Amino acid sequence: MRFLSICTGLFILAGAAYCNAGTDRSHRIVSDDYFSIDTITNCSSSPSGNLIAYSSLRWDKEADKRNSDIWVCDVKSHSSKRLTFDLAGDNNPQWGADDLWIYFTSARKQGNDNAPPYDGATQVWRIAADGSRLMPVTRIPDGIHSFQLSDNGQHLYYTTGKEVVEDEWKEMREKNDFLKYGHGVNTFNQIWKLDLDSWRKELVVDEQRVIRDFAVSPDEQQIAMITTPTGELITHEGQSRLDIYNVPSSQVFSPDDTLWRREAPSPYGWLEALAWSADSRMLAFGISFDGYPSEVFVVELHGENATLNKLRRDNEITLVPDSGLQWRGQSKDLLIRGEWQALGKVYCVKGIDGKNQGETVDVTPENLCADRFDCLDKAETMALLASSVTHPPDLFLVFLMDNTQSAKRLTKVNPQVDEWKLPQMSIVEWTSPDGTKVQGILELPPGYRKGDGPLPMILELHGGPTAASLLRMRFWIYGRVLMAANGYAVLSPNYRGSTGYPDKFMTDLIGHKNDRDVADILSGVDAMVERGVADPEKLGVMGWSNGGYLTNCLITQTNRFKAASSGAGVFDVTLQWAAEDTPGHVVNFQQGFPWNATKRMLAASPMFQADRITTPTLIHVGENDKRCPPENSKALYRALHQYLHVPTELVVYPGEGHGLTTYKHRKAKMEWDLKWFDRYLSGNWLSASEVSKQSDSKKSN
Repeated sequence: MRFLSICTGLFILAGAAYCNAGTDRSHRIVSDDYFSIDTITNCSSSPSGNLIAYSSLRWDKEADKRNSDIWVCDVKSHSSKRLTFDLAGDNNPQWGADDLWIYFTSARKQGNDNAPPYDGATQVWRIAADGSRLMPVTRIPDGIHSFQLSDNGQHLYYTTGKEVVEDEWKEMREKNDFLKYGHGVNTFNQIWKLDLDSWRKELVVDEQRVIRDFAVSPDEQQIAMITTPTGELITHEGQSRLDIYNVPSSQVFSPDDTLWRREAPSPYGWLEALAWSADSRMLAFGISFDGYPSEVFVVELHGENATLNKLRRDNEITLVPDSGLQWRGQSKDLLIRGEWQALGKVYCVKGIDGKNQGETVDVTPENLCADRFDCLDKAETMALLASSVTHPPDLFLVFLMDNTQSAKRLTKVNPQVDEWKLPQMSIVEWTSPDGTKVQGILELPPGYRKGDGPLPMILELHGGPTAASLLRMRFWIYGRVLMAANGYAVLSPNYRGSTGYPDKFMTDLIGHKNDRDVADILSGVDAMVERGVADPEKLGVMGWSNGGYLTNCLITQTNRFKAASSGAGVFDVTLQWAAEDTPGHVVNFQQGFPWNATKRMLAASPMFQADRITTPTLIHVGENDKRCPPENSKALYRALHQYLHVPTELVVYPGEGHGLTTYKHRKAKMEWDLKWFDRYLSGNWLSASEVSKQSDSKKSN
């Protein structure tokens, strides 16, 4: 594995990187600035490679939500043009046979019209690249689920759903269809093919299955599908299957799943990310797990026969196939997004042929953290969505044939950021009590200098835990950017179980939650105190999802934190297994079920040490959270408020699930956190220059 060198001007281990040097930044970041961020979510290259379509999310205060629109960027002029303007969630752009049409999904609503395509259901629309001739392509009652254009642009494939009632209780279920049932009523999917010349459609696949993803081969002779028995996530994480539908014969071939089921470290993996090679002979796909590294497989078709191989990978990196998996043009090279030591990367696995594969190289330009990508222009260039320590994701053009991995920036969708006083961001490293090296992202207030003295510090804990905090500007509602801008040091540890580090670093957390992860985090706090960064009397902790769970764990193990914000956290692991939508997560980490892993589940559950909590705790949760059910948060609140008399507030967000989706809810979350930490940590650190300015102002008055 060849890695790009780390630019020491960007960050220094155990040191600080000053990202404001050489810029005129005068605006102090406030919570409202979050809603000015324009976020590019995906990109698609035109057949000529001269244009790149992308979708961009912007906040609409009046609508109380974010809305996505379709844009197009001219590669030569670097100019971008917005094509859609309606509050319709325009997304997922794909190009037709030439540079004329862009197809996309949209949920348009027009007045009181209850007929498609203006009834608010998701349909496929298209628009010319110059922004003219917007028109609906599908008009399906209840809408479509997903779509793909054929490589030649002549056909549009899409999925629909139909409800099916089956099993021995079918008569009772249909008679009492006003009730909800645990099983027996499913929405199965069909794949349809629409001819874009004759506008005739035909049903291609109707196999009584839930189709979570599909990919049509370039020659249109095969359709790969990731299928599950039901639409529940519980069946996706352990029962997802790869089916390859042969169009001429109408036969389905399902490769043997031994490699990703019986021989995998866990049976609870989920298949994702389908990618056909240009010659339609090879199909790449990924499988991901909670707690174990993701893997990528390649099925190679030989007439009626097929071979299956798992790609070799370097165990120093983590592959993230669902964020990017694509063959490079006509070659046998496969591009995959991955993570390495808090950096998002794009890797190229060269020369895949049967059991053989060539070297794996990093094709990511230095100083960029890769999000998503798309190949252009006969695979000589790549459109890359990437962020850095100074800007959110922007579109870059990467020259794959250039060994220097050079890139041109095509967009600057957030020019206002250039005026912001940004946090100083760096990667720091410390040693956990058992000798394990641990890293994290440290953000310091703008203007802070070594010697200014220790700061109030907030731990910001990422979710997952099979995820990571990356070295990039991540202005979001969970603490990064905003807290540092308001005078706090912010430490985001990549504790045991995080992605981007050796396999053992990830799997060491199996059977040791509320143990090794907590030790990694607390030793990071100790390191920041010892280095003079953190004030030991002004420590806070916050997190969402697994970060909320770890917040709950930490406040049961120490009283050194003076304030906590627990978001969508787990309080009782047994309750979590019983109520969440992906129970394989608990089964993997606790290595069993409540009846045969009882001791591990008790040890991992902060509820059973709740009497040790003295930290004032703010609790956030979505009313309809299925991933970390609100009963966890309500139990924590009951323990603290009713019985332990610890200062606490419970904030429930009506109608929300695991993430907060509305403008007012996200704003409320940030404002509550700021007030809470200011109340208990007395933040508002000012740089020496700002103190001097305030002093001069007082003298003049």
